[in-house]
Amino acid sequence: MYFSIMNKQLFEILAKINKIIFPSFTKKGLDMAYAKKWQLAIIGWRYFITKNSL
Repeated sequence: MYFSIMNKQLFEILAKINKIIFPSFTKKGLDMAYAKKWQLAIIGWRYFITKNSL
């Protein structure tokens, strides 16, 4: 129980850091079909962190 609460808090902190550091590709209108590998990696990382913080 305690570990899951601590784990969730960690992901919430990481989500806030991601929002500050990494760019938002949806605001830039990035087409996923033409995204570069590093852009897809950032999108995947942000999704993973956001999913776990909710």
